[in-house]
Amino acid sequence: MKLDEFDFDLPESLIAQTPLLERAESRLLALDKRTGSVSDTKFENITAYLNPGDALVLNDTKVLPARLFGIKKETGAKIEMLLLKPIEGGYEVLIRPAKRVKPGTEIDFGDGLLKAVCTDTFDEGIRHVSLHYDGILENVLDELGEMPLPPYIKETLEDKDRYQTVYAKHTGSAAAPTAGLHFTEALLDEIRQKGVHISYITLHVGLGTFRPVSEDNIEDHRMHSEFYIMTAETAETLNAVKESGGKVVSVGTTSTRTLETIMRDHGQFVEASGFTDIFIYPGFNYQAIDALITNFHLPKSSLMMLVSAFSDKETIMNAYRHAIDEEYRFFSFGDAMIIYEDEE
Repeated sequence: MKLDEFDFDLPESLIAQTPLLERAESRLLALDKRTGSVSDTKFENITAYLNPGDALVLNDTKVLPARLFGIKKETGAKIEMLLLKPIEGGYEVLIRPAKRVKPGTEIDFGDGLLKAVCTDTFDEGIRHVSLHYDGILENVLDELGEMPLPPYIKETLEDKDRYQTVYAKHTGSAAAPTAGLHFTEALLDEIRQKGVHISYITLHVGLGTFRPVSEDNIEDHRMHSEFYIMTAETAETLNAVKESGGKVVSVGTTSTRTLETIMRDHGQFVEASGFTDIFIYPGFNYQAIDALITNFHLPKSSLMMLVSAFSDKETIMNAYRHAIDEEYRFFSFGDAMIIYEDEE
């Protein structure tokens, strides 16, 4: 399957640069994956697509303000560092410009509030560093760091919390699970009152979010691994929902990758943690989820391939053409889509 099959033209004006003031005021495109029919509504009406006994699965990862700007101690050169994930003895990071950072290089941030010493080098700007600071790293990053917004967002984010879901809990992501940004506490309460189970998994979003697919044959693409956790409580709830005929509704591609990894590896939902590099593209046999809530994704991205696999490529492309014609807002701060199958 060729990469160009997942390309489309998107007017730059449709790339959302800032979040809406009210989260649930985002637009929602509802796509019946069986018939291909679409309808336009508001995200605040998402409850209409959920039934009592269903389970809504949310990724409760929390984004670190992990984008840091520092000075190379030896020369005073400016260095940008993005924390990606913890490793034994330190952190895996993305460095710009990488050629200036070699093993032993020390980078100072905030007049020495945080120091990073390079311990190993890898391709594509990846480095391993040890971090040196007083107190709690999360507090240090709150003082020094910026939210690691995607490169297509040029505007400054005034409120850091708008790049967090309202249920963010477990710190560790380099990017937000953006499909969840549309939910409010009030909307989640409304969903619970309808009799829908709300369950949580954790997947810490890493480098793969920033890495485009470059291979012409998409089967040659390799995903970076990301750490996930499913609790025994979530596993028990989701198995019960499946057994009773309810639907598992996944919020976002990160939740989807976690759920499908566990189902692939165990044949049912189980308490589990580990790293997943699952790559979902057309031809994939979905076993875990029955509906998907997601934002609109970049052309030629692995996320486009994942949603195309859940329906089919042409149905998704038709839905995207409709979204462009109707001037939906795209990407991280943009509008949402629910892909489901009408029972009628």
